[in-house]
Amino acid sequence: MTQEKDNLKFVLGKLSKIAEPAIKDILLDSVDKKFHSLVLYPVLAGGKRLRPVLTLISCRLLGGKLKNALYPAAGIEILHNYTLIVDDLIDRSVLRRGKASLWAKFGKSPAECVSVYYAAAIFQAAQRSNNHQKISKIFSRTIKTIVNGEMYDLLFERGGREDDAYLLKNRYKSVSLRDYFDMVGKKTSALLGVACEIGGICAGAKTAQIKALKDFGFNLGIAFQIKDDILDIFGEEKVFGKEIGKDIKERKAGNIVILLALKSLKQKDRAALLKILSKRKINQSDVRKAVALIKSTNSRQKAKELAARFLKMSKEALRKLPQNKWNGVLSDLTDFIFTREK
Repeated sequence: MTQEKDNLKFVLGKLSKIAEPAIKDILLDSVDKKFHSLVLYPVLAGGKRLRPVLTLISCRLLGGKLKNALYPAAGIEILHNYTLIVDDLIDRSVLRRGKASLWAKFGKSPAECVSVYYAAAIFQAAQRSNNHQKISKIFSRTIKTIVNGEMYDLLFERGGREDDAYLLKNRYKSVSLRDYFDMVGKKTSALLGVACEIGGICAGAKTAQIKALKDFGFNLGIAFQIKDDILDIFGEEKVFGKEIGKDIKERKAGNIVILLALKSLKQKDRAALLKILSKRKINQSDVRKAVALIKSTNSRQKAKELAARFLKMSKEALRKLPQNKWNGVLSDLTDFIFTREK
């Protein structure tokens, strides 16, 4: 298992380095030199480059050339970072990848301007593709899908945002598992599915093969988000690179662990957790109490079982695709998603 993990890291690292120059090239195109460091800050802060690597691997799995998928892969990573910049602004998150978030370091107005640079760069990347019209349509559709997911995530919150009239009026009174998976499917999984889909398109693959790739990425994305939810409550901050308990501070019922805990706690403890999640200001003491209540349930184990179910579906999709080296890399990646700590 250790050797497989090392091989996976080597392949992912190699492909990530291949994608990096294209990401920077697109981001800085038509941007005044004075603002280069500002524009590059989000992508230079780190990140796994999982999405562009998925595009490149998917292309190679079906016999395509890396050069044909390179700029679409860069567009995928830029799109991902665009959503993170906006997400941090919405959630007022001060930490991203273990460093200050863009707005926390440079201010909200510059961050908003940088987000527009990123939005434009997404479509510049699509234009440098042999399938630019198709990929541009996929990018525009995916951005709207992710925003749909973001809106539901906001509506699932248990309190806060007193100045947002629409959210206060339309906030969900309760959140079901179906609601959660619909939201995650839009906010997180859609982009991983599209990353794989575009790789297949760049390889000139058959429709059935592209669908199998998209199904693989989509199910992987749900498992990835469930693991993120688990780490938000139970992870190590220095390893995870994000504030632990952040979803509690943001009053989210759109975290699978919090949601499962709310459904399994006894009435008194459930009321206590809901009270914390509904507070106007949540401090570290509140976070510790909330985590203790969550730990008193089997929500962590249930979440891990759900993640395993979606990873199994990812591997089932891989069986419909050519059984080559790149298929093996994607299979190893599903195992890594389940065991990762950041």
